[in-house]
Amino acid sequence: MRIAVFGANGPTGRLLTGQALAAGHHVTAVTRHPDSFPLRHDRLDVVRADVTDPAAVDGAVAERDAVLSTLGVPPAKQPIHTYSRGAANIVAAMRRHRVRRLAVVSSSGVDPRPYSDGGFLFNRMLLPYVTRVLGKTLYDDMRRMEALVRESDLDWTIVRPSGLYHLPAATDYTVVEGHADARFTARADLAASMLAMLADDRHVRSTVSVVTTADNPTLLQWVRREALAKR
Repeated sequence: MRIAVFGANGPTGRLLTGQALAAGHHVTAVTRHPDSFPLRHDRLDVVRADVTDPAAVDGAVAERDAVLSTLGVPPAKQPIHTYSRGAANIVAAMRRHRVRRLAVVSSSGVDPRPYSDGGFLFNRMLLPYVTRVLGKTLYDDMRRMEALVRESDLDWTIVRPSGLYHLPAATDYTVVEGHADARFTARADLAASMLAMLADDRHVRSTVSVVTTADNPTLLQWVRREALAKR
């Protein structure tokens, strides 16, 4: 299969690209910074493109069989438009080139709910701060992206991970329709789940959560390794 991966140079995008190549696919890795992309393969094309540039997106989507988006931008106080503008350009290009299958990474933060194992600190303090203050403009734009994708006539899937963290390889993860009562998702599992969806139409036109249950970090470990490391 010929796959375009947007956000390919991010942590999840690199894993997804590597897994897709290992599975025998031809991959177009779309990134604004191709010189820093670490992977090389005879079935890999690394394309310089900004997802907010319609012409560049059109070229990356042409002659592909599926599009996977792992776009990610850091939180900011000012409005964010990368997700929604990118989705609009991707959807338009897919329609023009008659590409049907689309999977996009969103976040559980677009629909925040208390977790049964979250405890007071996570549910009453950290979760509201991240979703309503620190990441407000980011999650607002993810909601716009989700709406654009849902309104399309494509064979789409919206994938909502929870707190992302690193594991060296995919685990026996679980995919749940809608909201999942789980706080963490390994990036390797997120990538593997998206790749698996290309051969499985059970989650077409639906929103799913990806759950990792093995080797989850504690809340303190996650904050130190992931949240603080991005600052």
